[in-house]
Amino acid sequence: MVVVVQQNASEKDIEGIIKVLHDFGFDVHRSTGVNQTVLGAIGVKPDFDTRQVELLPGVAHVYRITEPYKLASRTFLNEKSVIDVGGVPIGGDTVVVMAGPCSVENERQIGVIAEHVAKAGAQFLRGGAFKPRTSPYAFQGLGEEGLKLMRKAADDNGLKVITEAMDASQLELMERYADVIQIGARNMQNYNFLRELGKATKPVMLKRGLSATFEEWLMSAEYILSSGNKRVMLCERGIRTFETATRNTMDISAIPVVHAKSHLPIIADPSHGIGIRDKVIPMARAAVAAGADGIIVEVHNDPDHAKSDGAQSLFPAQFDEMMKQVRVIADAIGRKIV
Repeated sequence: MVVVVQQNASEKDIEGIIKVLHDFGFDVHRSTGVNQTVLGAIGVKPDFDTRQVELLPGVAHVYRITEPYKLASRTFLNEKSVIDVGGVPIGGDTVVVMAGPCSVENERQIGVIAEHVAKAGAQFLRGGAFKPRTSPYAFQGLGEEGLKLMRKAADDNGLKVITEAMDASQLELMERYADVIQIGARNMQNYNFLRELGKATKPVMLKRGLSATFEEWLMSAEYILSSGNKRVMLCERGIRTFETATRNTMDISAIPVVHAKSHLPIIADPSHGIGIRDKVIPMARAAVAAGADGIIVEVHNDPDHAKSDGAQSLFPAQFDEMMKQVRVIADAIGRKIV
């Protein structure tokens, strides 16, 4: 359930409410917004009488939450979450742009791409140092060396780093080199891993599973939130359908639907969502128009010779054109891209 605290409630009142909830066996998560403090009381107690809390000093309202995802729901926090990543807000009025290669291949490659996307207006450098590949014979990434190269290229160009962790053993490296930890679609329901991410100090971007429903996706986010990490963002990256003309089916409807269900920011990944280079820009336009809080795209200086996902990676000139187009759309809906 959710306990909405009165605006004039003292800290002593709030601590008293929390103590009573703990005494009843609830786990309590506190969210302090601009004008309101909200307490999420987590625990399965179908016969609990909410009047035992409603009458406490400082309580304004008590609501039962019907959604299985408690901390990710709009009932728990009605205003949109804004995640600050080193001075870059995600979830606010600005639409953030994350761009870079699928895989870090060498120092020159990541340096050239980082310089270009930064000049075009990206705030994050994306790139893979550990790559989950369908084939065990495909390029698996450079590991820690790739992280070092990406960190340097980002720092040289005033960018933040977002990169994927494949399992809990890599989190120590992520804490050292990354600004945002990306969790891929195949790990969306790796619940033990999600719990470990709840202990991370860095924000997490959770990609939607290949065939996940909205509820399953939000429940996965709930694992991270309930384990302590409140800086979680979602990423729509396309789902698997019967269609074979594209790599995946980009579910643009996920953006407004999830915004209605959850306060968490949502990023769109048109590169994986469609998997075809010349279709990425239209999908990026559609995602911004639908209300995405950011877009993450793959960019490569020589995609025809990329070690992974070259067919869906934009040429630098195409990235420049995408930035021009999405800026116009962002302006039209009252948002902005730097």
